[in-house]
Amino acid sequence: MFRRPVLQVFHQFVRHESEIASSLVLERSLNRVQLLGRVGQDPVMRQVEGKNPVTIFSLATNEMWRSGESEVYQMDLGDVSQKTTWHRISVFRPGLRDVAYQYVKKGSRIYVEGKVDYGEYTDKNNVRRQATTIIAVNCC
Repeated sequence: MFRRPVLQVFHQFVRHESEIASSLVLERSLNRVQLLGRVGQDPVMRQVEGKNPVTIFSLATNEMWRSGESEVYQMDLGDVSQKTTWHRISVFRPGLRDVAYQYVKKGSRIYVEGKVDYGEYTDKNNVRRQATTIIAVNCC
């Protein structure tokens, strides 16, 4: 009863090697991130030579969980752990970039939608570094 619908959905998304070999199949993919957190620094607008300006800021998201084997409904908060993750947000869209630069401030709680981008850069000491950035398509 449950097996047939799952297989039908599965076959919609999976392409067999024989199909790929016989014709070019353009598959869809998804690179989407949704973040809700607090801004860690006032946005900075930078302009790279010959390119459009970009607004950059950091965003902190928190994850909380209970450690140990305590009951979920227990009122004792002594066993709660927290982890903060920092994200580098880059805003390239002209209207959104200007709004983020003007209105987003350190400590603001904002929502960001975007995509993950991995890149490399060379620092001041001529060392190659890797960077993970969220390219914002919607925020604030």
